[in-house]
Amino acid sequence: MPPSNQNVTLTGLARRFVEDGLLDEAAARDAFIQASNNKIPLITYLVQNNLADSRGLAFSAAMEFGVSVLDLSSFAPEMLPEKIVDEKLVRKHNALPLYKRGKRLFIAVSDPTNIQALDEIKFNTGLSTDAVLVDDSRLRELIDRYLESSDTSMGDLDDSDLEDIDVEGGDDEREDAGVTAADIDDAPIVKYVNKVLLDAIRGGASDIHFEPYEKTYRVRYRTDGILKEMSKPSIKLAPKISARVKIMAQLDISERRVPQDGRIKMKLSKTKAIDFRVNTLPTLWGEKIVLRILDPSSAKLGIDALGYEDEQKQMYMEALEQPQGMILVTGPTGSGKTVSLYTGLNILNTQERNISTAEDPAEINLEGINQVNVNTKVGLGFAEALRAFLRQDPDVIMVGEIRDLETANIAIKAAQTGHLVLSTLHTNSAPETLTRMMNMGVPAFNIATSVSLIIAQRLARRLCSCKEPLDVPKDVLLKEGFTEQQIETGFTLYRPKGCDKCNGGYKGRVGIYEVVKITDELANMIMEEASSIQIAKQAQAEGFANLRQSALKKVIDGMTSLEEANRVTKD
Repeated sequence: MPPSNQNVTLTGLARRFVEDGLLDEAAARDAFIQASNNKIPLITYLVQNNLADSRGLAFSAAMEFGVSVLDLSSFAPEMLPEKIVDEKLVRKHNALPLYKRGKRLFIAVSDPTNIQALDEIKFNTGLSTDAVLVDDSRLRELIDRYLESSDTSMGDLDDSDLEDIDVEGGDDEREDAGVTAADIDDAPIVKYVNKVLLDAIRGGASDIHFEPYEKTYRVRYRTDGILKEMSKPSIKLAPKISARVKIMAQLDISERRVPQDGRIKMKLSKTKAIDFRVNTLPTLWGEKIVLRILDPSSAKLGIDALGYEDEQKQMYMEALEQPQGMILVTGPTGSGKTVSLYTGLNILNTQERNISTAEDPAEINLEGINQVNVNTKVGLGFAEALRAFLRQDPDVIMVGEIRDLETANIAIKAAQTGHLVLSTLHTNSAPETLTRMMNMGVPAFNIATSVSLIIAQRLARRLCSCKEPLDVPKDVLLKEGFTEQQIETGFTLYRPKGCDKCNGGYKGRVGIYEVVKITDELANMIMEEASSIQIAKQAQAEGFANLRQSALKKVIDGMTSLEEANRVTKD
């Protein structure tokens, strides 16, 4: 049980902040408890939640430890040492290497008590480390700019020479379909489409929608899970825009009656490229085209960046360490299932393992993993790919989606015969995944003996640092699902405010997870063909948090708003 506010004795920095008038004692106690629960430095928690001025905190900490505060405004990202410290460590500890002198590396930190950061960086680099105290807000801004300036970033692109960007289509061989030079070389359209794509990358969008209507045409971006209109070109340009995108994806521009799938690879420089998955759909007033932006770096974020609670992360890691069994990830389209699976594959991707994946299509390319695109036109479906994998001496198999009984049976047999199998299903929760497999015709015994872990997930928008506190009556909190214990312990709810650095008060997304390990009790219930409601009750009794409870935990931690939790989960 978390310590109560009154039982916390303030020492060190927390006491200093109270003495310097930056916080009152009750707020300092609350912040100390929340920072400990979230396993982040006290100063970082205070700044992220707008509880104190970051500059004042820096000077107060400097007085406490008898050191000076370095002004980071004179540091540009290009001045910092490159590739000395792994990006994961920089993000994890909010610590940035500033400069190197011989065998000594000077690290900018906002919390002088963050000894773990210095120790891990020292171990990672083999260099002696010295802490340099800085303002937390300035530090996070510089870290963002430093990481964005790396080679894989798109943030430094400008609009010059938009028509000269190198574009490659997908791998399919298609007929030329009578494409004329005028279609390809219409410079204004080429430049416009390229700009739409680059603006989407800069803005962190996940999808681009080109939508024709009777009298209007609009382009929308999906950013942080929400669609927003970005431009409205003339409806007269609709055929040319559609033709240009289809040419880029090597699709048949003369075929407008049936949907088509393709792929675009934009080479922005020798070292910068990004992929788009393209789908066209004939509608009443023309072809709607949707481009999914595929970000290879998302699979390399590391499991700590995905938002799992500690016990959920532990269960996932333990399941990945098993030599056999099946891990299922479930959720709607766009809920981050692929990133969760590839994060696991990235952990498993060692020289000792043979890993094969069957996908439709492969969205993220990883070196060392044998990836297969299924192609039903030539008879290569998930089931056929799985059969081939089992003759290829595999250790780990990933199936993009279990869609039918044949695929499910082969995947289960693989999981029962010494292979680790990862896959996805489209269901709303972990218990519903089990009953969905039964409804597909998979014998209950096979499910109980093969499935080891189920992860249901959603993506919620993360509150920006400009968030502001929100007072909510106790009866409303209880109705929303918060427990009496949580309310008595005390927490602060926040709502989005909005600033020039975010989208309506939100910036980025955080995962919300329901992770259920198949215990002996649950396995027995599966073999008895229990309903999803009965399985859900047993999972709750064994302490597995459902999606709603996980969402409310993110609200308590100040990561997202109650409104956003209600949007992505139901009670």
